[in-house]
Amino acid sequence: MRVPSLSASLLLLLLPTQCVTATSHHSDDALTVHTSTGSYTGLYNPTYPSVREFRAIPYAQPPVGSRRWLPPHPLPASNQHHNATQFPPACSQYVYRGPSVFGTLVPDFLISNAPDQNSTAAAMAQHSAEDCLQLAIWTPANATATSNLPVLVFYSGGQFRTGGIRVPYQLPAEWVNRTQDHIVVTTNYRLNIMGFPNAAGLSDQNLGILDQRAALEWVHAHIRQFGGDPRAITLWGQSAGAMSVDYHTYAFPENLLARATISQSGTALKTTPSLDTTHSNFTFVAKNLGCDFPHHPHKELECMRQVPVEKIQNFIGRYGDANTVPTMTFAPVADEKVIFADYPARAAKGLIAKTPAIISNCANEAAPLYPFPTNNLTAGPWQEGVNAVTLRDWLCVSANTSMVRQRAGLKTYRYQFAGNFSNVSPLGWMGAYHSSDLTMNFGTFGLVRGDETTGEEVRTSETMQDYLLAFAKDPLHGLEGKGWVAFDAEAVGGGVIKRFGAQGVAEVDVAGDEVQGACWGEGAYDPFP
Repeated sequence: MRVPSLSASLLLLLLPTQCVTATSHHSDDALTVHTSTGSYTGLYNPTYPSVREFRAIPYAQPPVGSRRWLPPHPLPASNQHHNATQFPPACSQYVYRGPSVFGTLVPDFLISNAPDQNSTAAAMAQHSAEDCLQLAIWTPANATATSNLPVLVFYSGGQFRTGGIRVPYQLPAEWVNRTQDHIVVTTNYRLNIMGFPNAAGLSDQNLGILDQRAALEWVHAHIRQFGGDPRAITLWGQSAGAMSVDYHTYAFPENLLARATISQSGTALKTTPSLDTTHSNFTFVAKNLGCDFPHHPHKELECMRQVPVEKIQNFIGRYGDANTVPTMTFAPVADEKVIFADYPARAAKGLIAKTPAIISNCANEAAPLYPFPTNNLTAGPWQEGVNAVTLRDWLCVSANTSMVRQRAGLKTYRYQFAGNFSNVSPLGWMGAYHSSDLTMNFGTFGLVRGDETTGEEVRTSETMQDYLLAFAKDPLHGLEGKGWVAFDAEAVGGGVIKRFGAQGVAEVDVAGDEVQGACWGEGAYDPFP
């Protein structure tokens, strides 16, 4: 069902009143926060002045020069002052040139880039850089060191190839403004070959995951000064970021530094990590960039450390966009230190953090990830193929993860986003596609086509936000207090899954078998419930 638009006058009645709060009662002194790594001056959000933003805070030393392809190095103690009023560049990544739903129809899920670059060049994104290990913090304007607010630390998605802080649909100012009762942190981490090189000369390959951990450690050590409670951190991610969150629960089972997790469209079970022991991809890139030392891994590595990052990203980008065979992938690899080859076995042994989790999916998850006719956008992709990929790569992975967690005695909540709102899904066949629920979580659904916002959409977003915040405030009991039942695969009907936004209805409880029965061959899958 396509939800019709709401008149602008009625919409104004539905918008949160905090949006018009004046700034006169805020002190500029509150914009500077002192930490052991420096002092940082932020700003009041121009649209939501009751929100304080610190847009660029380093959490590790720049991974450049001799530190390229090494684990993040902690910052030294410092009293240096930093202006944190401008967003930092994302970690280096290339711009995908080929046709894609995200590049063509909904580019606001990509990092803000130079004009038109998202669709015109298979080259390194101009608003990305190698010196990128920074995070951003959004707090209520009046938060102080004694506020003890719950904190959500967000890892963005992007197939471990793209993403970062400055993704328009993933800026949380609206949500923080609306509640005035929590803090959101988002972070950059190294991507692609810079974050997951799998090079023979290295002992640590999963640098992007280690970056995430370093950011979390910085937040845990310093968030109190910004108004947060370090004992009330929820680790949150979407897609590759969701997989990352789940990776952390296995990598740091006794010291997660978070008391709950949220994984939207991805878990550690989604793919089997690479076991490539030949390191052929890195060596292939090195050879093509003048570092041909296939039998001398340390010489190869030292040579590659001299190659400009732009040259590296441009080569990988153009190679991939030309659909060259064999394909090159730089992603997490099983090192049995932070990434593991058999997650169900580790869970069965209790080698997983004992924290509650929310795990979710979108109803038409694979729609933007399946080939579509570029000469007839309204026709959309082959729906049966989309359904098959949705089940194989996304929904059934969540179903299996839930059962792994249940056997380990861990509490899990499940939801399916099924909203088909025209300002987020401009073509009807898109439905509730991969990433679309983020616009509900962050409250950014009206960012691009705001005149198409509906009352049903506002209610769906606020309902989802309220549930996530209740979970962040009290991971063990907060959702039950609002009527959301923990998932139980052995219950009648296969447990209960929350469904948000279907047919314009903010929320409804549905049987697990109705959502994921097709994973076991029980009925046909419905991507437009």
